[in-house]
Amino acid sequence: MSEITFDDFLKVDIRVGEVTRAEPYPEARKPAIKLWVDFGPDLGERKSSAQLTAHYTPEALVGKRVMAVVNFPARQIGKFMSEILVLGVPDETGEVVLLTPDLDVPIGGRMY
Repeated sequence: MSEITFDDFLKVDIRVGEVTRAEPYPEARKPAIKLWVDFGPDLGERKSSAQLTAHYTPEALVGKRVMAVVNFPARQIGKFMSEILVLGVPDETGEVVLLTPDLDVPIGGRMY
């Protein structure tokens, strides 16, 4: 993997948001959940489609704080426009586990 500079890292805008709404997305090629995430007054609410069905239900995601890249271009996922990339890491079987702050932090806060 190639090295990047600190300036390169600063170009990626990663923020904490709170899931305000979540719905199954059965039309997706791989099982997914549609998410609406609030990033506070500066960024507002953004949408994402995420393959989280192995560990999460839509009901369990509402109110959860998540980390997401907010400055990627929007991407069409089937009939749904995904505006952010919610971040996670694979577990031992390759299923996504969300990255979340371990303390209560304000929504919209930027990761440094």
